[in-house]
Amino acid sequence: MLAFAPLHAAVGAAGRALAWFTTLLEPLAGDAATAAAIVVLTLAVRLLISPLTLVQVRGERRRAALAPEVRELQRRYADDPARLRGELYALYRANGASPVSGCLPLLLQAPVLLVMYRLFTTAEGGTGLLAERLAGVPLGQHLADGPGGGALPLFGVLLAALLALAWWTSRRMRRAAAATGTVAGTPTQGPGAAVLGRLLPLLPYTTVPVALVLPLAAVIYLVTTTAWSALEQAVLRRPRPVPDGIDAR
Repeated sequence: MLAFAPLHAAVGAAGRALAWFTTLLEPLAGDAATAAAIVVLTLAVRLLISPLTLVQVRGERRRAALAPEVRELQRRYADDPARLRGELYALYRANGASPVSGCLPLLLQAPVLLVMYRLFTTAEGGTGLLAERLAGVPLGQHLADGPGGGALPLFGVLLAALLALAWWTSRRMRRAAAATGTVAGTPTQGPGAAVLGRLLPLLPYTTVPVALVLPLAAVIYLVTTTAWSALEQAVLRRPRPVPDGIDAR
């Protein structure tokens, strides 16, 4: 059990934070106060990691600026994968760009989703959150538990929102790929890159099957964080000419 002590502590802290937000929001939100608290807590988490998102976007711009050089290296060393990897590493390192920097915000959100899942499927939170409801549906209920009590319409609305957000995000990624030859700063040409360029715009749709196995509370978190990501994309990834030089801002 010692291996799960940090997770247990995180779940307890999240439960206390949610209970505090619920009490604060109850005069305004009434019976939906706990669901509203999940939204507020999610926004707080996203604000905390927003500096990493800025780093991610700047890294994408640097990689997009390097795309012509990357394609030239891919052409030159098409028959020597080991040399190509070394040259790409040297190019990215020399220009302060990393092909994996964009994963940081996503990696940091994964533990939050796990905490939210355990908070509403176990008694670890210690705050009675398992009994809270939204529109008569327990926040710990899964879609697979049955459509009773209005669960099907509520899950349907949330899943439709996720699908719409995924479509919008994927559409923007495809447009960016067509305009710049990159997706999230990753070139879409060259060995393996074309396949990656086709797969990356499909990633936003993975939120939908994930939501099918999550409790209602975690689905609310997922919809909120996905909407925040879409807003960030609209604001931080506005179409703009690639600036001269590598140090794009």
